[in-house]
Amino acid sequence: ISSCSITAIRHIHRSHLNKSSFCATGILVSGLMTYVAERFMTYDFEMKYYNSDGNESTLCGNGGRCITAFAKRLGLITKSAEFVAIDGPHKSLIDDDNVVELHMNEVNSMIVKETYFQLNTGSPHYVHYIDDVKDLNVKKEGALIRYSPLYKDEGINVNFVEVMNNREIFVRTYERGVEDETLSCGTGVTASALTFIKDETGEQIVTVHTLGGILNVRCNNINGQQFDSIWLCGKADFVFEGDVSI
Repeated sequence: ISSCSITAIRHIHRSHLNKSSFCATGILVSGLMTYVAERFMTYDFEMKYYNSDGNESTLCGNGGRCITAFAKRLGLITKSAEFVAIDGPHKSLIDDDNVVELHMNEVNSMIVKETYFQLNTGSPHYVHYIDDVKDLNVKKEGALIRYSPLYKDEGINVNFVEVMNNREIFVRTYERGVEDETLSCGTGVTASALTFIKDETGEQIVTVHTLGGILNVRCNNINGQQFDSIWLCGKADFVFEGDVSI
């Protein structure tokens, strides 16, 4: 679903984390996560996520799923984990097929405009609906919004959404920090799903198609502005392992 590199490490310097650090290895990733086990005794681990520009970033939803699968692969957890990310505690569940469910934090507000939505699902997101995302130049159109006067200082992730039917959407995302389209953005998928069902209260489930694969978002829509019991669900596949000298 997403291309993330994970390492178990205690200290790392920003200069080790920019995109050029991986080019010589042939590793193509949108970000790097560190697994820190010793800092929080009440949790299984701490997750830190760094964009390919070298900066520590806000929550990576797919990263939270991948780091859960990483912990299971190392034998550090079995079927569930409780960990801390930059936006607070999270719980995750994983089955024998490496389908991972990540519990997202509550969303308590959504900006609704005529042509877009804005909300924070652990990372800030702009959501815009269009008729056909297939041929869209996401890098070009996303950058125009991300670097517009309203967002240029802090940046924002930009999601373009196509409605497939009353339970399925297709999402393509431009990510700040990466400054390009990524194959799949978990917090963007979540944000897009919440805007899609904002008028339907109660328990909801949305199937979200991305270039990287299919995810499901479950939630309880309280009133169109507040959402809880949010779960981001999908498979996390192991790709490769290797050593990088830092």
